[in-house]
Amino acid sequence: MANQARSLQCIVLAGGLGTRLRSVVSDLPKCMAPVAGRPFLAWVIDYWQEQGIRDFIFSLGYKHEMLTTFLEERFPLLNKQYVIEEEPMGTGGAIRLACHAALSDQVLIVNGDTLFKVQLPQLEAFHLRRQSDCTLALKPMQHPDRYGTVELDANGRILHFREKQLLAEGAVNGGVYIVERRKFLEEELPEKFSFEKDYLEKFFTARPLYGLLQDDYFIDIGIPEDFARANKELEN
Repeated sequence: MANQARSLQCIVLAGGLGTRLRSVVSDLPKCMAPVAGRPFLAWVIDYWQEQGIRDFIFSLGYKHEMLTTFLEERFPLLNKQYVIEEEPMGTGGAIRLACHAALSDQVLIVNGDTLFKVQLPQLEAFHLRRQSDCTLALKPMQHPDRYGTVELDANGRILHFREKQLLAEGAVNGGVYIVERRKFLEEELPEKFSFEKDYLEKFFTARPLYGLLQDDYFIDIGIPEDFARANKELEN
């Protein structure tokens, strides 16, 4: 069942500045932007709790005091810990820092400014069946101009990462991953790096990296148009 408690820990990347939202949102961390009456991060936490996650690690940076105050007040009983970047380390550096604080063999990684309603039991079973080092949840999308796309073979192994281009349709990286924590920590990577560019796109030909299509609700509030759409869709 989706609400069955799961052993894997969830790393929530919540250090984004939200510079592209400044025209519609004041000087807030991106995941704290108000959506349908509450900070967007609350929607993200609620969904993953519904999927059975009981243990969260919040990767924080920009205005982290605002986030810890919110989380302590709004989610006082949530099993949580905080990992704080003293300076921006890129998505990869932030994930690695949080992985050092984690204990589970696999970790779920999600973005605090994206809600992708992935069916976690299905994703986790696929990851374990394929013995994947990292499994990406992929969103099929019409006209995915804003995103790069990912191509898979018949077994779901990643064949190519495609740069942003005009396409009628494609599968995009939805920013939800299951990662083998120890294997990831063993990789030789710089202190500051991009998870997408310096890990996924560098290692997919040499490591078992897989993707699974999940055609469920997806919203990334990173630009004003999608922020406005989230406010309309999530209030219903």
